[in-house]
Amino acid sequence: MSTNSVPENDGVAAVDRALAIVDVVSQHHEPMTLADLSRATGFYKSTLLRLISSLERARLVIRRSDGRYAIGSYAHQLGRAYEAAYRLSEVVLPLLQDMVDNGSESASFHTYHDASLRICLLRVDSHHSTLDRIRVGELLPLDRGAAGKLITLYSESIPKKTELLTLSMGERDPICAAVASPVFGADNVFCGAISLSGPKERFTPAAIKKMSKMALQAAEKATLTLGGRWPKP
Repeated sequence: MSTNSVPENDGVAAVDRALAIVDVVSQHHEPMTLADLSRATGFYKSTLLRLISSLERARLVIRRSDGRYAIGSYAHQLGRAYEAAYRLSEVVLPLLQDMVDNGSESASFHTYHDASLRICLLRVDSHHSTLDRIRVGELLPLDRGAAGKLITLYSESIPKKTELLTLSMGERDPICAAVASPVFGADNVFCGAISLSGPKERFTPAAIKKMSKMALQAAEKATLTLGGRWPKP
């Protein structure tokens, strides 16, 4: 059944469609036209206009003077609430910066987005002249990459095992590599993964050993600061 054919009185389906619109708008760095939204979501324009009206009232989506749609101010409020709850920028960002300042590859923090994607919440580019290009807010595959492996593992209700370090060589991007370590918060809830990533050619055995140690130490420090317990290897 197409998303347009779901009965209009189905409240759950309406919420799902509205959130799909918010998701699409949030992933685009430029405001979108109604036609853009229709192509991206597969919804009829009439359906979009009806749902967007509710999203505008909730300040999740705004209609600009040029008729294009962009993410609304309530999304910022939610982001601030999320940040206040988990203190991720306050705790994790300085650790990412410290690793980069000490010669690591680019440092990022990734967390679960949906069943197939993870999102980059924090990012500090390395000082190298060449680096992998990942931006804050970018969605990446959940089934590929060092951070994706950890997020997949710890997104299970009962993880099959405790994994404190993962390595990927050319999985997400054939010329890139990464190491990653998990971060836990209060009640040992999994928060996300710290990742060091860059061109695969620089991931020599010695470099992997050094960056693995850095990622583990940063993840452990973040976990303890956030009120979690660092698992025993």
